[in-house]
Amino acid sequence: MVFTKRLREGIRRGRIRCTIRIWTRKQVKVGGRYKMDDGHVVVDSIEPMDIDDITDDLSRESGFESVEDLLETAKHGRGDQVYLIRFHYLPPGAWDGPRWTRAAGRSGASGRSGRPKSG
Repeated sequence: MVFTKRLREGIRRGRIRCTIRIWTRKQVKVGGRYKMDDGHVVVDSIEPMDIDDITDDLSRESGFESVEDLLETAKHGRGDQVYLIRFHYLPPGAWDGPRWTRAAGRSGASGRSGRPKSG
């Protein structure tokens, strides 16, 4: 998923967390990670919608000043399917979800085997 340069700073800062896309078919999937600059955008949800349901509020939430401003960018190509995609940004090196470590699989919180020390 590609974002115009003028939106990227807002996405990195978390101010923009949704986008409207007009495609011939769905091109991303929920949970998918898509490279943006040095980090990634992770798709949280995808909802089909009607183009007439795009409001100025939704346009501003997507980083545009108005519906007309949004459609100037979103309407290109032959697409006629409209999608509201909600996402979050992961900065470089960030993990999404729980991190598993080798110690997590061991018995006991200390990671010890439970055997008495010799000596």
